[in-house]
Amino acid sequence: MVKSGLIAAFAAYAHVAQAACPFMEADARDVPASHPQIKRADGSYSVPSNTDEFMAQFEVNDTDVYMTSNTGTPIEDQESLSAGERGPTLLEDFIFREKIMHFDHERVPERAVHARGAGAHGVFTSYGDWSNITGASFLSTPDKETPVFIRFSTVAGSRGSADTVRDVHGFAVRFYTDEGNFDVVGNNIPVFFIQDAIKFPDLIHAVKPRPDSEIPQAATAHDSAWDFFSQQPSSMHTLFWAMSGHGTIRSFRHTDGWGVHTFRFVTDEGKTKLVKFRFRTLQGKASLLWEEAQVTAGMNADFNRQDLFESIENGMFPEWVFEAQIFEEDDQLRWGFDVLDPTKIVPEDIVPFTPLGKLTLNRNPRNYFAETEQIMFQVGHVVRGIDFTEDPLLQGRLFSYLDTQLNRHNGPNFEQLPINQPRVPVHNNQRDGAAQMYIPLNTAAYSPNTLNSGSPKQATQKEGRGFFTAPNRSTGGRLVRAVSSTFADVWSQPRLFFNSLLPVEQQFVINAMRFETSQLKSDVVKNNVLIQLNRVSHDVAVRVAEAIGMTAPEADDTYYHDNTTTGVSVAESPLLKIDGLKVGFLTSNSASGDTASSLKAALKDVNVGFVVVAEHLGDGIDQTYSATSAVQFDAIVVDGSASALFAAPGSLANSNATASNTTSSWRSTLFPAGRPLQIVQDGYKWGKPVGVVGSGSQVFSAAGVQAGTPGVYAFGTNGTASIVDQLSEGLKTFKFLDRYPLDN
Repeated sequence: MVKSGLIAAFAAYAHVAQAACPFMEADARDVPASHPQIKRADGSYSVPSNTDEFMAQFEVNDTDVYMTSNTGTPIEDQESLSAGERGPTLLEDFIFREKIMHFDHERVPERAVHARGAGAHGVFTSYGDWSNITGASFLSTPDKETPVFIRFSTVAGSRGSADTVRDVHGFAVRFYTDEGNFDVVGNNIPVFFIQDAIKFPDLIHAVKPRPDSEIPQAATAHDSAWDFFSQQPSSMHTLFWAMSGHGTIRSFRHTDGWGVHTFRFVTDEGKTKLVKFRFRTLQGKASLLWEEAQVTAGMNADFNRQDLFESIENGMFPEWVFEAQIFEEDDQLRWGFDVLDPTKIVPEDIVPFTPLGKLTLNRNPRNYFAETEQIMFQVGHVVRGIDFTEDPLLQGRLFSYLDTQLNRHNGPNFEQLPINQPRVPVHNNQRDGAAQMYIPLNTAAYSPNTLNSGSPKQATQKEGRGFFTAPNRSTGGRLVRAVSSTFADVWSQPRLFFNSLLPVEQQFVINAMRFETSQLKSDVVKNNVLIQLNRVSHDVAVRVAEAIGMTAPEADDTYYHDNTTTGVSVAESPLLKIDGLKVGFLTSNSASGDTASSLKAALKDVNVGFVVVAEHLGDGIDQTYSATSAVQFDAIVVDGSASALFAAPGSLANSNATASNTTSSWRSTLFPAGRPLQIVQDGYKWGKPVGVVGSGSQVFSAAGVQAGTPGVYAFGTNGTASIVDQLSEGLKTFKFLDRYPLDN
């Protein structure tokens, strides 16, 4: 029955997949003639100021000034006031008390989840007038610009955890629109582990470190996590995504963002359509291999936040297309699943995405704490033209995200922090509270009133362009405490995802599950995991079972199918841009620097970094072998004239007597033995382009690299332009996946 239902569903929507999107420009309207902006207190009308102007109001410049106390008194604060030269510090030392008190309270509670993050400012530009499908002002005019801030994050780890752990990644976007703040609080994966928000504490308690040992940090390779996954099979879909390359992204720039839930677009007239949001990367998708990600975490825990910061700092602004799948209210159960189920995708080949505009990040935070740490995203930050659905996870998040800010900010006025303030005036009757920053002048802080002429007036659908709930929403039926029966099938879509990956990507998923489950202690948990995997795919269950010394159950083909979809693979397409990628050039201090300097200049022209590595620092040398690993580069090029450094290492015996700071041997006190060759070998086994300028046979032979295979370049005496062209193509491929064995 399930199989036939699936086939029928896919047949039913086949015509939709082939149809052009019905919401493109041909169906768009002109901007409504009466589309008032927000009125300021002085009678003028406002538009969002640019980010530099807005944030400048709150920035403090300490250049060429004298130290003051918090009350503005000039002071000196390097020694405490004491009773005599060797006497006790005095209680009256207000300078000491103020300084130490503030230090003691500098930290706020970190986020319960998504604690580890990085962010940046930018701008969203609408592609057109979308007022035929939504009353949202920021989508009402072609080329209309709206300031934005994005915060990227991992989910499970603490603020001090590494960027490159395997995890779902947060992708939260704030639009500072001219009608208030709109937040899309999503992830880089389009689905979530649970269907009902009441299970969220259980999920997080399960994946967080053990309460007795606080181990492991930012990892799910432990019993409680997989115990939960196997007892809550709704988690299977997200689990498959997280075990793929989507869980080990190359950078924040190289991943998509998803709104996860189904929302509503609402026109000014109250007509609705259902929508699912995506931010599609214009850099292209890329991921790290798991071993590579682990080594990266050890070498540079800040890898992803550094990549984002440096890219923007260097003018290589990352971009995403903000787009939506748009479908009718009657389509909620049309395709054999419930679109209100947050563990389900609407496959892209069923409902194509409509590009709404482009988002560009172009400004780094000036202060991490004040901006990235204090920004408060809230699913309930919506504007006119956007409304919620009855998705039970979404409904729970509407409460939770607001509630958690009371814990983090110790009061209700967190929206007044500069990073949280809308770029339009705020008028309401909310008063007082800890850290109140405004001075309300209205003495009639209630509605309705006559003493302030009824202001602030109620903004409705018809007057004041107020937010209004979609008029066609209803909540019929009896009260129940149960998951909807339309959410029941939680195994077909994980299989759809797995079927849609390249064979080598499927192998990576298997390898990730083998890594995680091999560290489980409970045989009961292992067996339960195999039962759930077997409902998705007998092949997957058998392959995972082999690694953990167990036997998979007999095939349960209730939910098996051979359907595939598009847009879920990380590796199937080359990168769209190579901006901000890095090439490591391995040379010797004794070599000529001519090749390095010409390549650095040429690669700079295509926005690719070029890092010159040698035994010690000097003219033209960027870093030393002792501080270098293959994880720092996206491609590796060896200077053939330094081939002596890349000889196959011999015995380390008696190294005390033979090692030196020589620049012509694999063994030196200037770097770990064999490090130059190790960089080449690691780069190759992690799928990176590798090449040699000049004579390279000795280097390739020592590294076990076969010349002439994909991604391996013997540049010889080729000119700089030819080398850059070949490297550029290799960087677009990013990972050469033919280097990885597949299960039979």
